[in-house]
Amino acid sequence: MNSPVTGSSPSWWRRLLAPRLDVDADADGGTWLLRLVFRPPPPGRRDWPALWARRLAGHLRFELAVGRDEGFATWCRRLFFRPRRRRVHLAANLRSVRYQRGVHRRSMLLGRISRWLAPVHGVVSKAGHAVSSRLPVVPWAGIGAKVDHWSSGMDRVPYLKQVILLLAFVVAVAFWTTPLPIGAQFRLFLLVCVVMIVTRRIPGRWPTMLMVSLSILMTGRYMWWRLTQTLNFPTPIEAVLGYILLAAEVYTWIVLFFGYIQTAWPLNRQPKPLPEDTESWPTVDVYIPTYNEPLSVVSPAVLAAKSMDWPRDKLRVYLLDDGSREEFNRFANDVGVGYVTREEHRFAKAGNINHALSMTSGEFVAIFDCDHIPTRSFLQTTMGEFIADPKCAMVQTPHHFFSPDPFERNYDTFLRIPNEGSLFYGLIQDGNDFWNATFFCGSCAVIRRAPLMEVGGIAVETVTEDAHTSLKIHRRGYRTAYLRIVQAAGLATESLSGHIGQRIRWARGMAQIFRVDNPWLRKGLTFFQRICYSNAMLHFFYGIPRLVFLSMPCAFLFFGLHVFGADAISVMAYVFPYLFVSGMANSRIQGQYRHSFWAEVYESVLAWYTVLPTTIAFINPKKGKFNVTAKGGLIEQEYLDWSTSKPYVWLLAINLAALVAGIVRIFTTQRDEPVTVLMNMFWALFNVAMLGAAVGVAKEARQVRVSHHVPLRVPATLVLANGKTIACHTENYSTGGLGLVLPEELKLERGDALGVALSRGDVDYYFSGAVARLSGVHLGLKFEDWSYEKETQLIQCTFGRADAWVRWEEELVPDKPLHSFVEVIEMGYQGVLRLFDAGLDAVEAAVVRKPRQSG
Repeated sequence: MNSPVTGSSPSWWRRLLAPRLDVDADADGGTWLLRLVFRPPPPGRRDWPALWARRLAGHLRFELAVGRDEGFATWCRRLFFRPRRRRVHLAANLRSVRYQRGVHRRSMLLGRISRWLAPVHGVVSKAGHAVSSRLPVVPWAGIGAKVDHWSSGMDRVPYLKQVILLLAFVVAVAFWTTPLPIGAQFRLFLLVCVVMIVTRRIPGRWPTMLMVSLSILMTGRYMWWRLTQTLNFPTPIEAVLGYILLAAEVYTWIVLFFGYIQTAWPLNRQPKPLPEDTESWPTVDVYIPTYNEPLSVVSPAVLAAKSMDWPRDKLRVYLLDDGSREEFNRFANDVGVGYVTREEHRFAKAGNINHALSMTSGEFVAIFDCDHIPTRSFLQTTMGEFIADPKCAMVQTPHHFFSPDPFERNYDTFLRIPNEGSLFYGLIQDGNDFWNATFFCGSCAVIRRAPLMEVGGIAVETVTEDAHTSLKIHRRGYRTAYLRIVQAAGLATESLSGHIGQRIRWARGMAQIFRVDNPWLRKGLTFFQRICYSNAMLHFFYGIPRLVFLSMPCAFLFFGLHVFGADAISVMAYVFPYLFVSGMANSRIQGQYRHSFWAEVYESVLAWYTVLPTTIAFINPKKGKFNVTAKGGLIEQEYLDWSTSKPYVWLLAINLAALVAGIVRIFTTQRDEPVTVLMNMFWALFNVAMLGAAVGVAKEARQVRVSHHVPLRVPATLVLANGKTIACHTENYSTGGLGLVLPEELKLERGDALGVALSRGDVDYYFSGAVARLSGVHLGLKFEDWSYEKETQLIQCTFGRADAWVRWEEELVPDKPLHSFVEVIEMGYQGVLRLFDAGLDAVEAAVVRKPRQSG
């Protein structure tokens, strides 16, 4: 404990006693007290008393909140009146933990397990290398090439495919319906597992089809067993619950089979070339609808659209302002684009676009959401398809987001785990394209005006006007196309509540289409188009089945009700093979765009909120209205969204209570069925992990940047205040500034004036700014003297670059099912801890009446 010595010189008694105690006369009081008890050690020996005294003093300062310069009076006061300290949160800060460990792309739990098992892993690895070095190397790529060669040869044999499919169906029916003893069923499962594991290593589409075929065989076998052997219930209540569970499973089987048909063979279409004579290129109207978004969100999209590479006399950009704001009118006049508004704001976005259609005359219409910023090459990439095929009515490109959605931000999975939309835009739409069933998605698309007007413009009967419009176009016999080449990027939803609101609108709209314009009940669609549209609509009815799966194990653990009329061994023999094989097949098909087990997390979050809208829309499709998805918001403080997470909290509590009931049951009333109890407990434990992850997503992380930073590495030239230039490169950009990497450290202060030059082709653009941050060779530059002209130039050098998003798929990490399972379990564990922390914060805030503090 240090107390400062006052005065200009030591007192006489200090000078007298200092030599006797071997201390300096002006030493602090703590040293004098130490030397009264412990004499200094001999030369060369460590002074252990002094070392421990310093540690004790540091600990006491921390516990009592005493600064180094505080006097003796402060020490005495703190001994009796302790300061209120912030409670330490149990949940980890995932981002800081991963960066501190230097394993940003790895799971914390896997990293911890690998350290625990490091000795065992080392022995196993050495043994594996020793064995593999003596085995012949399997040329998996060569095997895949041979399979493709054989398949191309078989394609040339007439009617061979039809014969094979017929024989396969006969074999499948026999496989599904042939009963086997339990032991033989387990051996069949092991055989299929070996084939799946080997096939997984062979590249190509035909090995994928083999895995899908095995999944269909094992699923069909499970279905037959489920329908013929498990529906014997001793009591009416068990029968009711059992058939509810069966109905939920039937839904999953339908979606599984439709999904295989929809995604097993992605088309991977490539752009068609344009004619060399630009005079023959058609006119294009670009629509950017907006309602209540801020101008800072809308202006980059407008300026980027205006800068697209297309003949100036054939490109017309229109800002469709359904909010009738004078600020937007002035902006449109300043930058030279059309401004369209209307007096009656009926049918939301669809009505806004239809009103613009009546006021413009371009041969084609390109539509962008107001936060989607197109690249300069958008039209040159998409328009060739229309010229090559006059029956092509619409070309859709992916929706790409340069900001994280709530799942990615709150769990720090951005650019590490594919987001919720990656599966649709990376795989499903490409699979739809194979069957000529590409959906219009409301943005990042071009539509031929004539077919659009033929179907009455954008559909207004439902709140998912985009998918409904493409359905009408397909009924007329027109063709659509999907180019899986990102040509625009926008903002993801900032908050979980906004994300859920957007998905509710999609779910309500697809249920409305299923009710008022069912793809199976009207003419004009092919069989496979009907399947693609049906699967898209049925997907949003997952709310009730998901809630059934999340609550059903509680029926046995609480009340001993058997909802599955089979013994535990039979369940393991049939259920596990079905789940394992279908999981492996889906991982093979979807792994690049949706990691295993993450679908359960997404559906668990949204299930409760989609049940009511889809049910009401199915009963009365006129109910419900279009809601605009908020973009560009800020989250200034971490918080748990109690309102949104309330359903998950209740379901989580019920499943946790069911686990406790299971422990009681296995030691008391259910001793004769320990395996059944354990299986239901495992089911409930899996539900706890999924619900914990759902609750964890509701813990909103801070989002304080007005402009999102996008990674980009391109050459740049830094211009110092004295005119000296330094070659460097960018590391990220936003609409407000640039992140630069310098060749060496510079002596700069925050606020120093600088300039930077960026190039677009052969043209250089200069931007003035000031130092916002400087850390070693990393420099943050904030733009100054900003104008629409400068913003346009920046967009041309960054967001609007033709190659801005070409490598988006390379950033995605391939799926590893076991790794994904551990990661999801880890997220569930962290979610439970986040809920516990937020609960204690709420209690603390209520008792102490002090605002909650973030962890």
